[in-house]
Amino acid sequence: MSQTPIRRLDANSSDFSDTLDALLAFESADDERINAAVTEILRAVRMRGDAAVIEYTRRFDGLDAASMAALELPGSELRAALDSLGDPQREALEIAAGRVRAYHERQKLESWLHAEADGTILGQKVTPLDRVGLYVPGGRAAYPSSVLMNAIPAKVAGVGELIMTVPTPRGEKNPLVLAAAAITGVDRVFTIGGAQAVAALAYGTQTIAQVDKVVGPGNAFVAEAKRRVFGTVGIDMVAGPSEVLIVSDGSGHAEWVAMDLFAQAEHDELAQSILLCTDAAFIDAVHAAIDRLLPEMPRRETIARSLAGRGALIRVDSLEQACEIANRIAPEHLELSLDDAEGWIGHIRHAGAIFVGHWAVEALGDYCAGPNHVLPTMRSARFSSPLGTYDFQKRSSIVQISEAGAQQLARTAAILADGEGLHAHARSARMRMGISG
Repeated sequence: MSQTPIRRLDANSSDFSDTLDALLAFESADDERINAAVTEILRAVRMRGDAAVIEYTRRFDGLDAASMAALELPGSELRAALDSLGDPQREALEIAAGRVRAYHERQKLESWLHAEADGTILGQKVTPLDRVGLYVPGGRAAYPSSVLMNAIPAKVAGVGELIMTVPTPRGEKNPLVLAAAAITGVDRVFTIGGAQAVAALAYGTQTIAQVDKVVGPGNAFVAEAKRRVFGTVGIDMVAGPSEVLIVSDGSGHAEWVAMDLFAQAEHDELAQSILLCTDAAFIDAVHAAIDRLLPEMPRRETIARSLAGRGALIRVDSLEQACEIANRIAPEHLELSLDDAEGWIGHIRHAGAIFVGHWAVEALGDYCAGPNHVLPTMRSARFSSPLGTYDFQKRSSIVQISEAGAQQLARTAAILADGEGLHAHARSARMRMGISG
């Protein structure tokens, strides 16, 4: 009898569709306390700039800074953090950074022009963003991998200036985060966090220039602040809890699958870990492995709550059925834990990242495989994509029309403009034909 509570579902049961919908349902809480606090902070930083940022940093992080200069880390401190690392950590950071950079170099968009027979030239001009703000969680909850995954594509894209904010509660700095900033070439680093950091980046202050886009993960206050400033600046996304969906034919190792489920569940109790499997005996083996391995995990209480609240082991009749369900779920991470995994890639339409085969574990993707680990959650993989170099580039259309081309195009445009009742448009077009009315 299993000791770990996790749903056991059958995809052919009459109530499966409703049960799955309930399992997937997640709405970020409309917390009035968070909304009110973020509203106040955004307004204060917009109106008072540096003074408000210093005040909130003193209140929330316990840093008594006399000026914003005291909250900016010099490049020498970033380099010192890198130099302080032991060889294994430094080598791991450098290997991961190199792989992430090589992958994102392949994503760069390029400008192009196309000449038509009449001399008209149409095209696209690709330009990097001028300035980007990167929010990184700080203190003990520090993620150097987030620095790599956000800063490297920005730098590959050619962003002019990258400003990083990272809270340091009570002055607690994480050397791996600072070292990652040094490796990736972050231009400026401020030890500020929370909604006040997002506000400073989005609106600008006397010390921090306004950025064009804010990226990076954060807590509920940071997520709400990013949601509110969108439109004033761009944002990467407002992410939900982490997710993994494993599709199995029973050919793998039950303990591997159990640990892959744990790897998502340990993020927090709202994380989602689901297995779809054609082999009922293998599902039993995975459940037994969960029971056996869970007591060994340092974050076992979080894992147990996550599996009980949002996890599931689901039996399916076929891999075709599994792929249909996978596309309905549209997970952040999808593991094809199959012997013939490559043959099933074409069946997947919606997933943030697809891990192919028993060796392609999601944990490698989080740190060093190369593709970005900033992925769409909450079924948004149906319409959005991983963070990439292209998110730090923008496109302008090039329209250079020859005299001969204008004669043809103006006639078409004028007819359509008249049909829309926009007669100044129509007249403007006809003037290029030598017709005044």
